Amino acid sequence: MRAQFVLSEIGVGLRRNLTMTFAVVVSVALSLALFGGSLLMSDQVTTMKGYWYDKVNVSIFLCNKSDAESDPHCAKGAVTEDQKKQIQSDLGKMTVVEKVTYESQDDAYKHYKEQFGDSPLADSLTPDQMQESYRIKLKDPQKYQVVATAFDGRGGVQSVQDQKGILDNLFGLLNGMNWAARAVMAMMLVVALMLIVNTVRVSAFSRRRETGIMRLVGASGFYIQAPFIAEAAVAGLIGGTVACGFLVIARYFIIDHGLDLSHKLNLINFIGWDAVLTKLPLILATSLLMPALAAFFALRKYLKV
Repeated sequence: MRAQFVLSEIGVGLRRNLTMTFAVVVSVALSLALFGGSLLMSDQVTTMKGYWYDKVNVSIFLCNKSDAESDPHCAKGAVTEDQKKQIQSDLGKMTVVEKVTYESQDDAYKHYKEQFGDSPLADSLTPDQMQESYRIKLKDPQKYQVVATAFDGRGGVQSVQDQKGILDNLFGLLNGMNWAARAVMAMMLVVALMLIVNTVRVSAFSRRRETGIMRLVGASGFYIQAPFIAEAAVAGLIGGTVACGFLVIARYFIIDHGLDLSHKLNLINFIGWDAVLTKLPLILATSLLMPALAAFFALRKYLKV
């Protein structure tokens, strides 16, 4: 009988404050959708880092005849055979180096033609204008400075470049967008909590006569508070369910179908469905507990029981 009473009171309360309940559902849904999206963005950045950092190379570009005339790093002239042998020998002695690949001027010219053959500059370039280079795969991408310190400024070396620096800029941008989403999420959560507290206050005020009678007949404080707390929890749970639906639909249409980014951007290793599904229980638990706790503390002040 008591459970039936509480359930009936939940239905009555939700219907009485239908507009405010709808506002609570929408605000909770949007804030938790942003919360889940920020968690998935963090997972995506971590996945991309693990995928791309494992593939980055350090490149040592060697001076050619054109560089000797225009680049101050190559003021001593184009790289010699002895200098190339010494560079390769020194690379072989480094414990941080996993693999070294030499790219000749002809190879560099061939790769350039494959990638930028439609460029107007492609016809004006010749193989002798391209740079020879060593592509170095490191055991630990964080140890780039070991190679840079050893070869930067050496005779015959035009520059030492780390592809990881380019990726760091990309990941920095993604992390910035993630923190922006979290800031918006925090503001939405504050709005949701304010709506929940206000809804509970209005509901408690509209039923002050019933709660007064319940106190007179000896009802416990928890028994009086339970319908109000449950109303907030149910509204929050509906919002959490909607947020979960948003995330599932977004994953399906943006990555798998619709925009189909998984095929259009096949160089990006997108997170799988397992990452999405593991976030849904957390979102549902948050949507249930957050409104319930907000209602509980609001009732302590606005409902004297």
